Order: sequence, then C-alpha cells, then structure tokens
Amino acid sequence: MLKITYMGHSAVLLSDGTHEVAIDPFLTGNPLASAKPEDISPKFIVLSHGHGDHLGDTIELAKKNDAMVIATYELANYCSNNGVGKVHHMNTGGSFTFPFGKVTLTVAFHSSSTPDGRYMGDPNGLIIEMGGKTLYHAGDTALFSDMKLIGESRTIDVMLVPAGDNFTMGVDEAAKAVAFVKPKMAVPIHYNTFPVIEINPDDFLKKLPSDVEGKILKPGDRLEL
Repeated sequence: MLKITYMGHSAVLLSDGTHEVAIDPFLTGNPLASAKPEDISPKFIVLSHGHGDHLGDTIELAKKNDAMVIATYELANYCSNNGVGKVHHMNTGGSFTFPFGKVTLTVAFHSSSTPDGRYMGDPNGLIIEMGGKTLYHAGDTALFSDMKLIGESRTIDVMLVPAGDNFTMGVDEAAKAVAFVKPKMAVPIHYNTFPVIEINPDDFLKKLPSDVEGKILKPGDRLEL
C-alpha cells in the first residue's frame, strides 16, 4: 500500500508503512502548507529542481532526520555543500533502486536554480515506484508530447500534475498531459499558493479524459492506494 499525503503546493509525503519519502518539501513560507518541518521525519527526500518553492526545507529536514537527498547532480552537490550528509546524485533518464523503491528522473521543461540564482542542472519529473504502486510527479513543466512515452512504458497509478499556469502548465495543458500519460488517477498540484497561480481546480477535473479518475486534494488530505 502507498499512502500519499499532500502538504500543499508541490510538496508530498509518501509512506509504505516502513519508509517515509518527502517530495519537494516547501513548508516554511508556504501559506497553504499543512505541516511544519518539525512535523515530518522523512528518511529520503526527492527533489524535482532547485527553485525555492521546491527545495524548500530540504536541507533542514535532511540534517535533522539524517535523511538522504536524491536529486540531479548539481542540486545534490549543492545540498552536500550546505551540510547534508547523505546525497544520491542522479540525472535525467536515470533510475536507481533505494530501500523504499525505484526512482526515475524524467524530462521536465522548466528551469532550475537556487534562490540565490545558482544553476542547478536540468529540472525533472519524478517517477517513484513504492508500496506496489507507481506515482508520476511531473515537477514544474510545460506540456510536451513525449509524456506519451511515460504512459506507454509503465502503468501510472497516480499522476501529480502542475496546473496553476504562469510558471507551469495551466488547466488545459495539464488535462492534455493527463491524456498523454493515461494514469489511473490525476491530481492537480502547484496552484493557488500565490495569486499569480490561482485557478479553480474543478475546471481541471471537467477537462480530464472520461477514463481517468480526477481527485482534488486539499493540503493535509491523504490518498491510500
């Protein structure tokens, strides 16, 4: 079983009953965050890219919990240089199996830098196989047709897709991305945190293919697959 707790924006906490994995833990400074850094204790943190609303509390969490940070090469180095003791370097297209499951970094069309402007390599989407399920966290991205290959190569149980527009896909493009990937379930993320990315998520649900279940998660809501 895989438990997915949405913590607001693009931050997610995964649990299979044994391992806890945080994705893009932007909690401090996130007006919609359902948790504070002291509320969670992940042993692994997977990052899509280096922007502050995704890197978030990673360094603090990793130090406090002796957690491993899994990220693209430059971003993993950045975390290591800032006192994180355990990092695992990856890059786009690569996969690696960890104690909790398998992580694959996919293409994402965006940018990636630290809050002070340092280049952090390419941004990524994240495919995580854990608890007998497969999750695709698309990261921050534009729509791109090769998303079809992600759905063709594996069965995606749940797709977390940015839908807030301005910095990423908007509602129309996000729904098209879901049609490309063909997951069993689609959940919009990266919206309503700031005024510039405010949307009505119901509009996303209305545009989904009829054979895909749409689900809106409020910060703090949990899915069990």
